[in-house]
Amino acid sequence: MAKDYDSQSIEVLSGLDPVRKRPGMYTDTASPNHLIQEVVDNSIDEALAGHCSTIKVILAKDGIISVIDDGRGMPTDKHPEHKVSGVELIMCKLHAGAKFSGEDYNFSGGLHGVGVSVVNALSKNLSVEVKRSGKQFEMLFEGGEKKSELKEVSEVGARNTGTAIHFQPDEKYFETLKINTDSLKHLLKAKAVLCPGLTIQYTDEKKAEKNITWVYENGLISYLTESSEGVELLLEESISCSKLVDDNALDFVLNWSTQPVKNLMSESYVNLIPTAQGGSHLNGFKAGLLESVKEFCEFRNLIPKGLKITADDVVQHSTFIVSSKLTNPQFAGQTKERLDSKDHQAFVSSTTKDILSIWFNQHTEEGEKLAELAIASAQARTRETKVVDRKKTFQGPALPGKLSDCNSTDLNETELFFVEGDSAGGSAKQSRERKFQAIMPLRGKILNTWDLESSEIIKSVEIKDISTAIGVNPGSPDIESLRYGKICILADADSDGLHIATLLCALFLRHYKPLILAGHIYVAMPPLFRIDCAKEVFYALDEDEKDSIVKKLKSKAGKPKIDIQRFKGLGEMNPSQLRETVMDPKTRRLVQLTISSSDNVNSMMDLLLSKKNAGARKEWLERRGKIATV
Repeated sequence: MAKDYDSQSIEVLSGLDPVRKRPGMYTDTASPNHLIQEVVDNSIDEALAGHCSTIKVILAKDGIISVIDDGRGMPTDKHPEHKVSGVELIMCKLHAGAKFSGEDYNFSGGLHGVGVSVVNALSKNLSVEVKRSGKQFEMLFEGGEKKSELKEVSEVGARNTGTAIHFQPDEKYFETLKINTDSLKHLLKAKAVLCPGLTIQYTDEKKAEKNITWVYENGLISYLTESSEGVELLLEESISCSKLVDDNALDFVLNWSTQPVKNLMSESYVNLIPTAQGGSHLNGFKAGLLESVKEFCEFRNLIPKGLKITADDVVQHSTFIVSSKLTNPQFAGQTKERLDSKDHQAFVSSTTKDILSIWFNQHTEEGEKLAELAIASAQARTRETKVVDRKKTFQGPALPGKLSDCNSTDLNETELFFVEGDSAGGSAKQSRERKFQAIMPLRGKILNTWDLESSEIIKSVEIKDISTAIGVNPGSPDIESLRYGKICILADADSDGLHIATLLCALFLRHYKPLILAGHIYVAMPPLFRIDCAKEVFYALDEDEKDSIVKKLKSKAGKPKIDIQRFKGLGEMNPSQLRETVMDPKTRRLVQLTISSSDNVNSMMDLLLSKKNAGARKEWLERRGKIATV
């Protein structure tokens, strides 16, 4: 029979019972590594406050772990409210510490006041030795509970201060008691790097690793250089920063690899605590880095049209260490793997941007090399994201029946040819490379769309089919659904063909301008003449080019026989000729449609196509029509 639910059912956990009941809420129970880190962090806080110069970590053969520092020593006097010693309060009471107000520690990692008490709660045995005020004190714990009172055991020199904590983790709270020594050594080394001048000694008696010592006077730069050994770095001297503003501090060192390398150094810390999941400080660093790179690129006009650079593009080949300090960091959990202090993000972002903007102004040549890496990364990312399933691009109408699609979906190679007439379309289908070339024939001259709104032109069946085929709606700035890397206008080389090509160019310029700006629109240049001389074949776009070829051939010795064929249109060309002159990327002539700031393209199109300019167009034709050539 189930027990009645009443007030007697309510339990109140006191002391360290919450930790023992749910240890996973307070530490990483995979191994005792995090317990060691919690104790070390308290010593590090003393170092950050300027009171500690040496920290020793010892892994004894009997399983005892010792962390010893020469800081001020834990307070040994009795607390005025709780009437117990400072040592007992710290070791036995959750959320007890001197770091909440910020008066004793400007920067610290142990803000929650639970770290070392968790170590006590999850240890079989723990002892604390404190040297303070010329005296040495000792206190013992067992299973998290007080075994002896704090007592004075000897006298020491007045300057001989510090705290030593010796503890043996309880196996019932952990999956294994085996310490990941590689991870521990990496952590200790990083702590030494992040606190220049601090000496950290490590001893593992089981492995006979006696007194491994880390001390870095040059801090982050030395660490990054050492960690990047064997990697070809872009910058001879890494970019570094060290800035303190009020209650916020930022240190970082930054460089880039010239080649893709796995496992490049990329670490972040808050008050010397490693933040494996990053957080606000890392987000701020990346944001500031991105803004400074974009500013440099835009000022020097380095970014290709239509390309967007993201933080990941800039960071992809980078190696860096970011160390933030702040008075009241807000972490996502007790393990402190991610910072959630939003205000600090703004400080890091602005500081990073300011430092890097100055660096870019002073190192323009190296800045351009860095920009090339970011741009190349952005281009590669863009290519990957634009690989789409062409049959699922539209949820609306199906692809036009007259579209002969290609097999590939890679925008790096796919091409769509809009071909004048069914006859030419048939030849183009036979001459294309089916893997990456698509063909769509058009019925003669399309609608003149220059004076029309995008909402109006979609009523035209022909233009609706064009829009469906390319995957982009007229007038839309969004071209993410684009189905082909190249969109090619293929019309006859005569006057009618040029008129059709002009109408299509106007269509794309007026209603699909983002495609032009992104470099996706091309005009194929089919020949008007074929010239045969012996076994040699030449193609000419117009009369002038034909005459030039003929003149060169006639200058050869022996009076060679020259045959000239004029194509009336694309439909007159057989598939092999069309492939050679228009379709084959190795031999064809393809002109990209571009717009520059100096082009007077809109006014020219207005003159040629706008109904309101009929009078001016007539005058222009009367004046210039006689000198026009086809």
